[in-house]
Amino acid sequence: MFYPLHTLYLQKIIFQMKSLFPDSLPDRLRKHLEKANRIAILSHINPDGDSIGASLALYLALDSHGFPAEVVVPNGIPAFLSWLPGCEKAIVAEKNPEKAVETVRNAEVLFFIDFSELNRLEMLEDAARQNTGAYRVLIDHHPGPTINAALVISDTTVSSTAELMFTFISMLFPDESLAENIAAALYTGVMTDTGGFSHNIRRPETFRITAELLKTGIDQDEIHSKVYDNFTVTRMKLLGYALHQKMKILPEYHTGYIVLTHDELTSFHFQPGDTEGFVNLPLSVQGIRFSALFLEKEDHIKISFRSKGSFAVNEFSKRYFHGGGHVNAAGGESRDSLGQTLKDFENKIRDHADEI
Repeated sequence: MFYPLHTLYLQKIIFQMKSLFPDSLPDRLRKHLEKANRIAILSHINPDGDSIGASLALYLALDSHGFPAEVVVPNGIPAFLSWLPGCEKAIVAEKNPEKAVETVRNAEVLFFIDFSELNRLEMLEDAARQNTGAYRVLIDHHPGPTINAALVISDTTVSSTAELMFTFISMLFPDESLAENIAAALYTGVMTDTGGFSHNIRRPETFRITAELLKTGIDQDEIHSKVYDNFTVTRMKLLGYALHQKMKILPEYHTGYIVLTHDELTSFHFQPGDTEGFVNLPLSVQGIRFSALFLEKEDHIKISFRSKGSFAVNEFSKRYFHGGGHVNAAGGESRDSLGQTLKDFENKIRDHADEI
């Protein structure tokens, strides 16, 4: 059963968004969409549920109205998200680089979904930079967007980009019903970016939007199972190994972290998405308020940070590890050796012990 999007509540949030962009949405954007022969929806490197969910929801909405849209992803979509509607049509640059680059380079409308810096596109970055004639739209909830776009929809207070995308689609097609497949993609985005509705959900609007998604008839239990009960045996063994052998707790600094080397990841047949959620695990230990996950890649160390309370891990990451993100969830990287990176990390923890 489908429900119309023009409820009293949705009229309120649509009005709030229109007040931010009175000259651009939806009339000006619609003109660009109607003229476009190619529309590219770009997700970031190592896409998560929010990025893929929001991107596919936009694709499904545009495609259902005859707009020539395509989703382009730098690298592989995690297996636990491969069931999402429209996922099979996404162009993965890692597998089909020529088509991906050509799509981005020649698109007349470019959507940047769930990221705020072009370097998150990696191998697609140059193509996006070179396409200066495209009408650019940024939809994201990370702080400090640097992408030059004609239309920027950026709100750091929302739970997820999927939450923003719900409002965006509602504005673009205000008199129509939300299809169940679109709602499933958006629900997945909200659910995964809040850790199963366990964090970053202080706004009542998040729950109201979730309720609107549930009204379409989606099976939230099935979605939860597909995302969280769909891991490989090797991933589960990697999880056990990470907790038993590789988690280090520093109680005096209220900090815990997990380190996985390149060889360890290889021995457990690591696939994109296998370490999803690992960074949160030390936070389950009593007294721990700051956690980190270090993954050794071939040419750099990928780092994820999480925190409880007021310690701003985005500022910590930006200052020391070339990263950024949200106050309680951020990412970064190091080009030093793994040993040097961990040494620097522990030194910086000591420097910020009073804040943690």
